[in-house]
Amino acid sequence: MAKYSLRIKKSARKELESIATKVDRRRIITRIQSLADNPRPPGALKLSGLERYRIRQGHYRILYTIEDAVLIVQVIKIGDRKDVYRSK
Repeated sequence: MAKYSLRIKKSARKELESIATKVDRRRIITRIQSLADNPRPPGALKLSGLERYRIRQGHYRILYTIEDAVLIVQVIKIGDRKDVYRSK
């Protein structure tokens, strides 16, 4: 399987930086990096009505899109499970 490129939106990068503990940030970064090898890991869920996927990392959710034609995974949003699905 080919390796995907990872892209993180600027807003998602800010959300990652605002996570309180360094341990949680490190775990989320590791989880995002694993998407390059397998963008649909066990536990990934396609969101209904959108071309987005989500994976869980503790209390946090990582929302992302997959472009198979050009091998790109783009992280859209990172946040606490109670807030991540709400749009501003």
